[in-house]
Amino acid sequence: MEFSIKSGSPEKVRCSCIVVGVFEARTLSMPARKLDKSAGSYLAGILRQGDMEGKAGTTQLLHGTPGIAAERVLLVGLGKEGDFGEQAYRDAVATTVKALKNTGSKDVLITLSDLSIAGRNAAWKVRQGVLAIHDALYRADRLKSKRDNDKPSLGAISFLVAGKDAKSAAAALAQGEAIAQGMNLTRELGNLPANICTPTYLAQQAQKLAKAFKLKCTVLERAGMEKLGMGSLLSVARGSHQPPQFIVLQYQGGKAKAKPIVLVGKGVTFDTGGISLKPGAEMDEMKYDMSGAASVLGTFHALAAMKLPLNVVGLIPATENMPGGAATRPGDIVTSMSGQTIEILNTDAEGRLILCDALTYAERFEPDCVVDVATLTGACVIALGAVASGLMANDDALAHSLLEAGQTSGDRAWQLPLWEDYQEMLKSNFADIPNISGSRAAGTITGACFLARFTKKYRWAHLDIAGTAWRSGKDKGSTGRPVPLLAHFLLKRARKL
Repeated sequence: MEFSIKSGSPEKVRCSCIVVGVFEARTLSMPARKLDKSAGSYLAGILRQGDMEGKAGTTQLLHGTPGIAAERVLLVGLGKEGDFGEQAYRDAVATTVKALKNTGSKDVLITLSDLSIAGRNAAWKVRQGVLAIHDALYRADRLKSKRDNDKPSLGAISFLVAGKDAKSAAAALAQGEAIAQGMNLTRELGNLPANICTPTYLAQQAQKLAKAFKLKCTVLERAGMEKLGMGSLLSVARGSHQPPQFIVLQYQGGKAKAKPIVLVGKGVTFDTGGISLKPGAEMDEMKYDMSGAASVLGTFHALAAMKLPLNVVGLIPATENMPGGAATRPGDIVTSMSGQTIEILNTDAEGRLILCDALTYAERFEPDCVVDVATLTGACVIALGAVASGLMANDDALAHSLLEAGQTSGDRAWQLPLWEDYQEMLKSNFADIPNISGSRAAGTITGACFLARFTKKYRWAHLDIAGTAWRSGKDKGSTGRPVPLLAHFLLKRARKL
């Protein structure tokens, strides 16, 4: 798929199809009115016939429109004009490509990017348009013996923007492509089954990414982790026949002495719960428990493709969590890399056990800030559903930056408190800290409180993506989140947004 920017008079553009919007009550959008003027009110006449009401999600394809250079005109319903905003725009772009992908339209001009959205410029609309298109066209058929035959005919898509905005829109288009590619990498990794996407496979993909973009990649095996004293991480790996891997990626795009941003991704490639075995229903979805790791790799792909002037480190503790004769038991006490001892009351609260050693390892980079990403708690799904990721932080400015990036990207997060009061829920008679509290209350927060014990030396934020990393049901599959949020966070830090 090729993307480009076009300016000027849309009626003169020769292409397979030009896309214009229609609001409810059969009201032509501004770009559509310009087109209709050249067409001698042909579009208005079509609307008067009643075939197109302008409801969101509806389309009507026209052929041979007079006065128009394009072979086809696609009318896309935008809903009520007063309600048209960010999500309505994304939905309209997605509706466009779904309607056109099998029509024979090879090159398309989208004028929806010329619509007015409060607070959003042309660059934002182009960037979001590219992401919406990739999301709409993504398919998870890699492992099917016969892949879907309805491959899109679309080969080139252009966005219409005013001439004065063309330069910034072109830069945004390239950013959108890079972020979309990162999201697709995250999706591919997340959707793979655990018999393929093992900890070793994740390490191999990190090495492949490093080779493609000339990054530094180091992979620690079990012996290396033992030498560092990562007893908490290794306790999770004890029941698995798959060897654990600790992946370190380094992107050096900033000044040599500039402090790096560290991204930490939970990489449990399959989570049975261990001895504290999960129920069988929907356990297949526990292949997605490495979505934090996948999102770090996807973000690194986007970061490197955009060549951002930043220093960024990625840390991925990768393991399976399996039952077995050697598996860690409830009641066991382990020593983390930080020296703090942990009483393991539930082996299904394993994500925090591998993350805490990664967070301690992060100290050696003297980071500007650290952001960890994890499918950490089912409680976050109950609290926020599939709409927003949970966010907790020990620094308000860092939290605000991440919330803003989520709002800009449409990959939203919601901040929960991390008050010291909640630490009272994490007490053990036998160790420095238990891995769960004695109560079901505030499960997402107490999970973050556990991690906070290991982040005293730097600014830190935690993203709980248990509800947003994948979809269940008929649309089951990885969402690629929170790559857009993290990419926009890095863009803003690089002053490229």
